[in-house]
Amino acid sequence: MTRAVLESFGGAESGRFREVAQSLVKHLHAFVSEVKLTEEEWFEGINFLTRTGHITDDKRQEFILLSDVLGVSMLVVGLNHRHVEGATDSGEGVEVVRGDGSLPTGSTEATVFGPFFVEGAPAFENGDDISGGAPGEPCFVSGRVLNAGGEPIPGARVDVWQADEEGFYDVQYDDLEGARGRGRLRTDEEGRYSFWSVKPEPYPIPYDGPVGDLLRAAGRSPMRPAHVHFMVQAPGYATLITHVFAEGDEHLDTDAVFGVKETLIAPFVRHDAGAAPDGRETKGPFYTMEYDLVLAPAGE
Repeated sequence: MTRAVLESFGGAESGRFREVAQSLVKHLHAFVSEVKLTEEEWFEGINFLTRTGHITDDKRQEFILLSDVLGVSMLVVGLNHRHVEGATDSGEGVEVVRGDGSLPTGSTEATVFGPFFVEGAPAFENGDDISGGAPGEPCFVSGRVLNAGGEPIPGARVDVWQADEEGFYDVQYDDLEGARGRGRLRTDEEGRYSFWSVKPEPYPIPYDGPVGDLLRAAGRSPMRPAHVHFMVQAPGYATLITHVFAEGDEHLDTDAVFGVKETLIAPFVRHDAGAAPDGRETKGPFYTMEYDLVLAPAGE
């Protein structure tokens, strides 16, 4: 049976399609044979994938979530972003710049895209508040976008999105109009970016659907550590998709989507009321997080 199916893809016009399809068939058939899959289990698998499709819409991508919790998303990210000067596959040896003036030896590590990115986020100027009234403690985020030589990249597009203190992204609210905790900025002539938002908090991935059923069956936690998403684009450089995680978060070692990397952890520092780094006077406590994002040349 396996040989017959493999041969049926042998005449594919695209060599890459043929390679992928035949490898998929080979491994899928090996899996079915290894576990001696029953007809009932096969049907339950079909039902699971059907439910995954039914719950997916323009605000929720359950298939991406499934890929995330199976570790496939991070495996693809690792395979496609492993040839970066100064970095190993595990990220060791990468000196990430966090506003202390040190120079990078490699580009910032990539991690999962996640299911809550939205095209067409509102544009902001550096220093603006992108929270949109989201609940949470004020947090000032800043840093630079650099090349691997430590030189600033002016005019880079920086997309940012995050959950609020309730653990929800703006698109998860049915009655919310407009963006919250989401925006797009451009770096200045010195490659700097900055914005006000709210301190991110840990949250569970959506577990009211088939992916949640999978996690419960496995006895796994749905929690993600607190983080801020970044997507950075500039002409001549590879697009960077990454997170910055909150140092000390209790879920760093058990991230439901396996997205945490050592170099992507940064302190969120609490301050008493007073002058913020941008000169703003705050009436209550606030947090700051500073992190430099380093882009690899296009094609690397």
